[in-house]
Formats: sequence, C-alpha cells, structure tokens
Amino acid sequence: MNKKILVLITLLSFLGINLQAQQPALKKKGDATQMYVDGKPMLMLAGELGNSSSSSEAYLKDVWPGLKALNYNTILAAITWEMIEPEEGVFDFSSVDHLISSARQYDLKLVLLWFASWKNAASTYIPLWVKKDYQRFPRAEDASGKPVEILSAVSEVNMKADARAFRSLMKHIAQVDGKEHTVLMMQIENEPGILNTPRDYSPEAELLFNGPIPEDLVQYLKKNKNDLSRDLSKVWSANGSKTKGTWEEVFGKSKIGGWSHTGEFDWHDMYYYTEELFMGYYYARYMGYVAAEGKKEYDIPMYANAWLKGPDYGWSGMHPGGGPLPSVIDMYHCAGPAIDILSPDIYVPHFTEIVEWYDQLGNPLFIPETRGGELGVSRLLWCLGEHNLMGFSPFGIDRSARTGLTSAQADPLAQAYKLIDGMQEVILEYQGTGNIRGFFVDNDNPEQSFVLGEYIVTADLMRPRNYASMGAPAPTGVRTVPETASGGGFIILQPNGEYIVMARNVNVRFAPAQPGNLPYIGLGTLTEGVFENGEWIQGRVLNGDQIHGSIFTGTGLKMNTLGIQRVTLYRYGKREIKQ
Repeated sequence: MNKKILVLITLLSFLGINLQAQQPALKKKGDATQMYVDGKPMLMLAGELGNSSSSSEAYLKDVWPGLKALNYNTILAAITWEMIEPEEGVFDFSSVDHLISSARQYDLKLVLLWFASWKNAASTYIPLWVKKDYQRFPRAEDASGKPVEILSAVSEVNMKADARAFRSLMKHIAQVDGKEHTVLMMQIENEPGILNTPRDYSPEAELLFNGPIPEDLVQYLKKNKNDLSRDLSKVWSANGSKTKGTWEEVFGKSKIGGWSHTGEFDWHDMYYYTEELFMGYYYARYMGYVAAEGKKEYDIPMYANAWLKGPDYGWSGMHPGGGPLPSVIDMYHCAGPAIDILSPDIYVPHFTEIVEWYDQLGNPLFIPETRGGELGVSRLLWCLGEHNLMGFSPFGIDRSARTGLTSAQADPLAQAYKLIDGMQEVILEYQGTGNIRGFFVDNDNPEQSFVLGEYIVTADLMRPRNYASMGAPAPTGVRTVPETASGGGFIILQPNGEYIVMARNVNVRFAPAQPGNLPYIGLGTLTEGVFENGEWIQGRVLNGDQIHGSIFTGTGLKMNTLGIQRVTLYRYGKREIKQ
C-alpha cells in the first residue's frame, strides 16, 4: 500500500513538473533564442493595441474579430496599475480576465504590458493614491530641485509598492491561465527613463551618485571585463578601468551636450553618459526587482522596452535616460537579471542600425512597437533571416482591425503574416543554424551580398522603369519606384542544396563562391507556392519572363511582389573537345 502511494506521489510530482515545464519559456537554439509554448517554438506575429483600448471590454468587442482576420497570432495589450489596485491593497483583475477570455475565444495569444510606475518615462498610470501621496512616494528632481512627474527610481518605497501589485497580478494570471498559457510574456513598465533632466537630482539620488558605485556592479565589471558592451567598454577603459570610486571617478565626467533638438551635436556621441549609466543601474534594479517578484508567482518571460535615442533625442534626458538601451545593457544584466530581453520600439529611420545595436551580448530580438506597411514587411523579413527575430509588433492595430477582412486583403503585413504563419516550423528549424540569412535594401543601400552555401547571394532593389522621372506618365499597369522604396526577404539553404526564398521587391541573383572548374551556373528548377502547416503547396513552375536566366540579367529570381520561391541551381564549365 505504501509503495502504491509512493508511486502515485512520484507520478503526480512528475506530471506537475512536466506541466510547469510546458508554460511559456525562452530556449536557446544555436545563436537564436525562441519562444516555447506548450513545448513547441513559435513566432509571435503580433500587434499592439492603443494604450487605452484594453481598458474597455465594450470598445474591444468590435476589434477582436478584425484582429483574427488580419492574421495576428499574438496581441500586446496594456494592464495598468491604476485599474489593478484602485485602492491600496484592494485589487481588481477584471481588466485582465476580459482580455484573456476574449483572446481565447479568437485563438490568440497575449503579451501583457505592465503600465505602472512609468509609461513613456512619466508616471501617469500610477494609482491616484500614489499620485497624491508625494511625501511617501517621492518623485525625481531636476538639478534645480524641482520635482518632475516621474517616480524616483532610487526609492525603495516606490519599487516595493509597484512590485507588490505586480506580484499580485502574476499570482492571478497563474491561477486563471497557468494551464492554458494564453499569456506568453510580460512587459515591465513602458519606455522608462528620466526626461528633461540628465539624471535624478533628488537628495537620495545625490547621495548615491556621489557615493561609491554599488558592490554588485564592481563584481560585474571584474567578471565581465573582456565582454562588456562596446559603449561601456570604451568609456570605462578610457578612464582607467577602475573598480572603486564614485560614478564619476569610475566612469569619468560626462561630455556635456546642448539642450536642444538641433545643432552641431552627434547623437552617437556619449553625452551625459555617466548620468545615463547611473540611471540605467537604478532603473534596472527597480524593474528587475518587480520582475523577480512576479516570477515568484508565475515564471514566464519578461522584457523591457525602450524609447530610442536618435538625431532628435541624442542623450539622457532628451530620450528617457537609463531606459533599456544597448548603451546601458550591462547595467540591466548586472542589476536586473530577471528581465530576459531588452527590446527597441523602433520609429526612427535608422532601423537596421538599431537592430544590430540590440543584437549583442546574447540579447534576443523582439520588436514590440514599430510601423507596418510595405516597409514594415521588408524589415520583418530581414529580421527573421538575419537576426533570429522572435516577434514583431506594429503599434495601434485596433484602428485597422475594425474594418476586418477588408483591411486584411489590402494590408501588406496581414499578407506577410499569413505566409510566415504557414512556414513557421521551417523558419524556426533553421534559425540559429547559420543556414538562414536575411536581406534589406532601399534607395540608400540598393544592393546586399553574402555567401550562403556554394553561392554568393545578391539581393538588389527591384527598379521598374521610372517613367515619372522622364517627364511622361507611366503606362497603365507599370509601377514606378517611389523614393521610399524598400525590399527585403530571407533565404534558407536546405541540406539537399535547395534554397527557399521569401521576399518582396527584390531581384535575387546567384554566383559561384568558388568558381573552380565549373565557373558557370544555371537555374535547375524554380517553383512558387506557399507553406501550410509546414508542408509545401506548389503553385506555378517558373521560367521565361518570370526568371533571371540569361547572360544579360544574371541567374536568379524576380520577386517584385511578396511571395515564396524554391530554387535549385546547377554548375557547368567549358565543354572539352577531344582531338
């Protein structure tokens, strides 16, 4: 009898562990990180609702059907501290429950955004009882001592109040979703950081800034001396790689920039960098504590998103200083290890530079806010192939979702999501293997080449004859090239030597990487089609005018519209004539 009970207990324990292991988690695959749900990897083909949309079940009633029609599989939606804890210690999770139940109804997954201490730097989503009690919940201050509408990141009271509410939220999500796994991931705050001042100058912050750097940061610098981010490594080594002293003694006095959005200052330069490192450490500590408290109740992936620096927001205080930017990634790894991903909200034009900046020190790529449209599709395809993208999410999707199927037929992103969804298994299989590459081209950079397998692959921007530039109208049905034209895609090399290409608005040509005795190539077979549940559904066999297969145009594919093609190549040389 005792043996039977022991076996039963062991079995139940195993089942419990197994169920827990199936909850959403991040797993490494080569140099890629992938989202796993119920034991399987998935790509988050996502979109984010407007900030206030998720506060009203009635408002979203007409939105959900359109979201499904637009081929999203994951929705990003805000959950706010002011609604979750309207009175101190009194919790209301109805806003969470209606999101989860509605998402399940339409077979959608959720990423929930914790709008709490900070949203776009400001503390507008904190409960009224926190807003009013400014003595207990201190604000940050500028250099003149003026308080700003931003909760101080150095305050233990602020941090613990936020964390208590978040832990209660995660406990509730575990109770209502611990088995069905509708909620995949949590965002901690939203675009946090200090604005309109390089750092917090409150009395508490002054003591910390002018005191010794924290001991955990000292140990981090020693341990990772040769593996720091490029920005921190450059500044720290230039100042003597010290591990003792105040923030300015260790990292140096910052260069001081102008306080305007224009001028002679280069945003790449590290103005106010010591101040940004200081704020980065304390934002990371605060948010990392919130995330860690939440994971005690339900351990699913958590990330932080950033308002980016750029030409108009070059340094701390002009963009939210201390937010999760790659320039302070070491502060987040040191002080906020419970945060799994640092993510960029990309609205700036230098998209590829930002993505490459975030793809460092093992940081996975998830883009929670950006733009859609044709440009968005080109960028999405490049990220999937070149940077092992986990998920992509244009902002404000409820605007188009209300028109549902009509929007889906015209929306480039909806079309792309449908094609990608059918071949998710294929993409995920090749991410992290080195046998998938991406390309992005535009008018500024119209061509890109790399070696994949035996061949040099060259993608160039498709350029139909631009009749408009000739002073004559284009004939009916002939496209012209707008100045904002872009093209993008990815290419997969299979073990049998066949290539799979998904792309738009590009020519894709091949040339031998090592010509040798067979310096010439030709197209063996070329087909178009789609994947459905990972299985290839063949369409046309392409040849003639639908290919590049001559001495004039090279050897390759014409992909002016979004699609998927599979191609095999062959090699040949000069014919030997025996005498």
